Amino acid sequence: MNYHRWDDVQQSVAAIRTQWTGSGRVGIVLGTGLGALASEIEAEATIPYEHIPHFPRSTVESHTGQLVCGRLAGQPVVAMEGRFHIYEGYTAAQVTYPIRVLKELGCSILIVSNAAGGMNPLFAKGDLVVLDDHINLMGVNPLIGPNDERLGPRFPDLCRPYDPALQELALGVALEQGIVARRGVYVAVVGPNLETRAEYRFLRGIGADVVGMSTVPEVLVAVHAGLRVLGFSIVTDLCLPDALEPVRIEEILAVARQAESKLRPLVIGILGRLDESV
Repeated sequence: MNYHRWDDVQQSVAAIRTQWTGSGRVGIVLGTGLGALASEIEAEATIPYEHIPHFPRSTVESHTGQLVCGRLAGQPVVAMEGRFHIYEGYTAAQVTYPIRVLKELGCSILIVSNAAGGMNPLFAKGDLVVLDDHINLMGVNPLIGPNDERLGPRFPDLCRPYDPALQELALGVALEQGIVARRGVYVAVVGPNLETRAEYRFLRGIGADVVGMSTVPEVLVAVHAGLRVLGFSIVTDLCLPDALEPVRIEEILAVARQAESKLRPLVIGILGRLDESV
């Protein structure tokens, strides 16, 4: 799949409708180490990706690979328990295809989360970062190819890829819950290797606070589809070039699991306040 096709999306939705006839409002992409949020959902249907036509298959060990449809904090949600990455060998269109399906299932808001390396010296391991903007250094874009106006405009505007009102809501709920939440710029690289010291200096120099290997493709498609986006990064390791130490993926996953105890109630609190605040 090199670009998204309207008919493919309709086939995927039709397959989901055989198991779930509800309508979502909030789509949630659960990233590395964050899948346990799915256990909080009052699930009405849980559908493995392999049962959905045109869905890729997740190859990352920490990603379950299923769609969870139901309610969370009173809101109708559709959650992706496991996402896809370009470093797995998928095209940008394949990675972002599920976002099209979330839109057609009724979602108007997308919440994305990821594990990221922290380059801002004020950030600490385990910090939550509310994304304010991003930089795409992946060298690919899921919107390349023929544009179907039923999916979105040819030239979507990216001046505010992350919804300002949702950011303020997230920061306000974090303050109420006593959770330290930063605001920052995310830079996306392809991976799967972690960066060199020179690359960290470069990424910090161009204005990035955190770096990761996901999220931006999904956000591009979400904006193209007219969804409002709220993004979070968990700082799982510190990437300060003058004090850089080798990291183990197991340690990154462990930090993400610990930070989940903050992100989970934060997301639930945000969902509980959507109707009154946004």
